[in-house]
Amino acid sequence: MSERLDVDEILRRAGFDAETSVLTRRQAEVLAFRERGTAQSTIAERLGTSRANVSSIEGSARENISKARETVAFAEALRAPVRIEVEPESDLYDVPSWVYEACDEAGVKVNQAAPELMKRVSDEAGEAVKGRTVRTALLIGVTHDGEVTVRKSAPEEF
Repeated sequence: MSERLDVDEILRRAGFDAETSVLTRRQAEVLAFRERGTAQSTIAERLGTSRANVSSIEGSARENISKARETVAFAEALRAPVRIEVEPESDLYDVPSWVYEACDEAGVKVNQAAPELMKRVSDEAGEAVKGRTVRTALLIGVTHDGEVTVRKSAPEEF
């Protein structure tokens, strides 16, 4: 089935535009096949290249996507009207009250209750949070529409 996929149609339906995308056309093709379960060897045969080249193209595509997501997260953190810096060694359980207080001052409503907010911070911070302890400085942003963003931050130097 995957061998009969019409990659041009898949890309068209997904709205792929090589002029505005961070992906090359070839990267988009490889991802379209891979997301539908096609083996790299089958893709290589279909595209007339090696499996190693398909692997390299896929890796580059996923790296480009990761960089694009990071860039968007950075831009969102910059434009968020509410920004809370959480210092290392802070208790994760204190974070919701800091966020709510800052949002109240800015007139922004948070879309999450305290337990959901702590989970979001913990999940998005990854290794920066261990148990209840924030191990690495974090920057928590809240957008005008109440969406919460979490970024690892470099602590301010004095």
